Amino acid sequence: MHADSSPVLDRPHSKPAALRWRNRYAALGPAFHTRLPAQALPQPHWVATSDSAAALLGWPADWADRPDWHALEVLSGGPPWEDSEPLATVYSGHQFGVWAGQLGDGRALLLGEIDTPNGPMELQIKGGGRTPYSRMGDGRAVLRSSIREFLCSEAMHHLGIPTTRALAIVGSALPVRRETMETAAVVTRVAPSFVRFGHFEHFAHHGLPTELRALADFVIEHHYPACRDATNPYAALLEAVARRTAVLMADWQAVGFCHGVMNTDNLSILGLTIDYGPFGFLDGFDPGHVCNHSDHQGRYAYARQPGVALWNLHALAQAMLPLIAMGGEVTEATGDLALEAIEPYKAVFAGTLEARLRGKLGLATARDDDRQLADDWLALMAAERADYTITWRRLARHSPADPGAVRDLFLDRPAFDAWAERYARRLAAEGSIDAERGERMNRVNPKFVLRNHLCENAIRAAQAGDFGETRHLLKVLERPYDEQPEHSACAEFPPDWAQTLEVSCSS
Repeated sequence: MHADSSPVLDRPHSKPAALRWRNRYAALGPAFHTRLPAQALPQPHWVATSDSAAALLGWPADWADRPDWHALEVLSGGPPWEDSEPLATVYSGHQFGVWAGQLGDGRALLLGEIDTPNGPMELQIKGGGRTPYSRMGDGRAVLRSSIREFLCSEAMHHLGIPTTRALAIVGSALPVRRETMETAAVVTRVAPSFVRFGHFEHFAHHGLPTELRALADFVIEHHYPACRDATNPYAALLEAVARRTAVLMADWQAVGFCHGVMNTDNLSILGLTIDYGPFGFLDGFDPGHVCNHSDHQGRYAYARQPGVALWNLHALAQAMLPLIAMGGEVTEATGDLALEAIEPYKAVFAGTLEARLRGKLGLATARDDDRQLADDWLALMAAERADYTITWRRLARHSPADPGAVRDLFLDRPAFDAWAERYARRLAAEGSIDAERGERMNRVNPKFVLRNHLCENAIRAAQAGDFGETRHLLKVLERPYDEQPEHSACAEFPPDWAQTLEVSCSS
């Protein structure tokens, strides 16, 4: 079913005045997507909404409850708003390093694109039923995975990390089978674009140069306009994507975030964190940590994420070779130009991560040996599996006169003391003032992250019909760098039972 099939949609709801549709991706044509309606959830109810995401869209604070908006019905897969153009996009990709062929939005529907005070934004619902790209799946999302995606999307935004946003979760009693029987839910996601590396791979692999060029021109025109005037706009686009991806990887590594399934169809062309499945934030620091129980080879381990991103950029470069050839034959020189375009990834990642680590150490100036100081600190943490978030946060309170706050986390006191002496000399060299340093560090070392056990508690409560914990946790995660003493329980060491939690691709 493609765009010219013109499926019959339920009669749409009147468009709220705040919605001004643009639907630019829909205009690309039937090779890029299939138009179809969602399959509505029966008896939907709100689980949670994000005031912050709604503000991004310029929507009124009471949007979810306004009768004239029909938001609950629309965002649960019911009749769409007038002028919405629901569609599922097609893409392909490499999964776990292996070509997986055609993929696509198997359970997601792009409702359309709207004008907002922050520029055009696409609205997408995830869990709206089968599409032609569902590959034998049911097209549904479950409450468990929807809560995880909703909370982590918003948590990452408030940590300052580029990400798709989550506007709302709608729940239903509709049964859905995964490993066990669960209930259905729909997440509404927001982003300037949901285009992935895999969209480019799809048209390149299937020998569709006209569509490949149309996609690249679309992305350049609407998202990377500075590339238009380059000698080779497509090489410039590839380089711009490589640079954004490098910054994203540095942000992930600095905060201790593991994505878990970094397939090429899960990397955003805009350098956003996208598709929250088996993710996790590090508890005890283990560079080899694999958060995805389905990743039996450890391909997407925490320490491997930067290298995987570069591998994925090579896959994107391969897909873009016909474009970089500028209408000519793909030659060795074309490949060299593509490699040259992604080469900056290495320096941008290294430089950005070094800057992030310098900030986490509270250093106000830069010295050549700062990276070694940071690497030795990370090695010390790894040797004792020190809690990643708590250890960095406590370091802000460290001083030679009062080392206990962080020193007590290490059994090897001599090793800690040796490093702390170097740290003290480095701070003294720039005339660091402990109080000022501590404030700087607390602005970049979060106190609160979405640990698996916190998410699990919210999920279990929600599955029992209590959505209060999900909403409470959202409010805490919206202020990750603040002390919030009233919510200190959310910043404590994980309980022993958290070590038994497993997340997989079904999460």
